[in-house]
Amino acid sequence: MSETATLKTTALCEACKQAGGKMVDFHGWLLPVQYDGILAEHKAVRESAGMFDVSHMGQLFVEGKKAWEFLQYIACNNIKNGPAEGTYFHILTEEGTIIDDAIAFCLSTEKFLVVVNAACVETDFNWFRKQAGDFGVTVRNESEKWSMLAVQGPKAVETVNQLLPGVKDLPRFHISPITMFGADGYVTRTGYTGEDGVEIMLPNAQITELWNVLKQLGVKPCGLGARDVLRLEAGYLLNGEDANPTKTPYEANCGWVVKLAKENFIGKAALVAKKAAGFQSRLVGFVLKTAGVPRANCKIFCDGKEVGILTSGTFSPLYKGIAVGYLASEIPVGADVEIEIHSRRVPAQVVKPPFYKNRV
Repeated sequence: MSETATLKTTALCEACKQAGGKMVDFHGWLLPVQYDGILAEHKAVRESAGMFDVSHMGQLFVEGKKAWEFLQYIACNNIKNGPAEGTYFHILTEEGTIIDDAIAFCLSTEKFLVVVNAACVETDFNWFRKQAGDFGVTVRNESEKWSMLAVQGPKAVETVNQLLPGVKDLPRFHISPITMFGADGYVTRTGYTGEDGVEIMLPNAQITELWNVLKQLGVKPCGLGARDVLRLEAGYLLNGEDANPTKTPYEANCGWVVKLAKENFIGKAALVAKKAAGFQSRLVGFVLKTAGVPRANCKIFCDGKEVGILTSGTFSPLYKGIAVGYLASEIPVGADVEIEIHSRRVPAQVVKPPFYKNRV
């Protein structure tokens, strides 16, 4: 049996291949890293519209009279419970460290959809079920039933509006039920690129038809390579790398998602204690001053002393080499450091993400 035969595939796998997608292993999924090339796909999203197969993401449904109270306990952020509202939040361990980052959408007073990262679906599902008993809620993992296309770029919403009239009026971080190609689904308006856009969730059987129609409308297929450059420019976390179970939201430059004023949530006591003690490192950005492409696990030096390590890095068409990583807390933004790339130390400057100012 070939290695690729053991990988999970999305309902769009064949369509991605037919579009010229170069397929790679991404956390056990066979997904396209690029089509025409990372630079061309980056340009499409920054200037027009591109689409990404994100069907590997997970969909967990939480139902019950105390669904909101349950999510308030699971999440460190305040979960919005107004009609169609969405909330970005972190799922934490009892020690206050990050299991996953996710988005919860309010479908009704007693039903929420939580979109989670692909590599964390089973972990999150089991963690939710472990906590659910005290609240009398039901948690269902419907990830295998759904496919999802993210359409991103300055022309993304107006293009999708041709298929879903009125979607341009959907506020940011909201969800709406839809019917397309004879099937019920959802459209959300979030994103992972720094541009405006939507995510369309449909049953697996209908997603290829949506893909084909979007291609006909001029939306460019884009892969994991462009997505990584775009999300890093926009300052979004890569779960498992920039955020992981060894780091708290405070260290990951996401203290804004922690609402200590809440009565209680998993990890609260630990976060209170750790915040009071102070943190030895925090996630910051770096821009290389000369040629080079920084990558995860490159060491960071200041005055000849090792002071941190990169968690993400790439070449940005908007800059040069850019990266984020955990740096000793005493080194300020604006400081000059060196990034070790292939045994060569390259000068860089510490900056505050995002590198690219979001348009939305």
